[in-house]
Amino acid sequence: MIAVLGLVLGVVAGLLVGPEVPAVVEPYLPIAVVAALDAVFGGLRAMLDGIFDDKVFVVSFLSNVVVAALIVFLGDKLGVGAQLSTGVVVVLGIRIFSNAAAIRRHVFRA
Repeated sequence: MIAVLGLVLGVVAGLLVGPEVPAVVEPYLPIAVVAALDAVFGGLRAMLDGIFDDKVFVVSFLSNVVVAALIVFLGDKLGVGAQLSTGVVVVLGIRIFSNAAAIRRHVFRA
């Protein structure tokens, strides 16, 4: 319940404050969001499998975001940022859909 309350408060605060993303980090934000979603879906799957560990979730969440942002940053420096961004989104998207399928099997027994 605390997590849901925190989510609601965070959304309301974000809507009221209307934060602006600095132009420097703007290209990395969508990749960081996809990486964070991958960690969230993985955590939900682990919870349904009965193997959830909060420390593993936090480390996975942070490392996914940092590694994805570093890959895109490196791609920008090498001049292939768009290609590496696409690659990161594809790989994380596959993981998200794989976890979503496992969650669906747990929830609907199908």
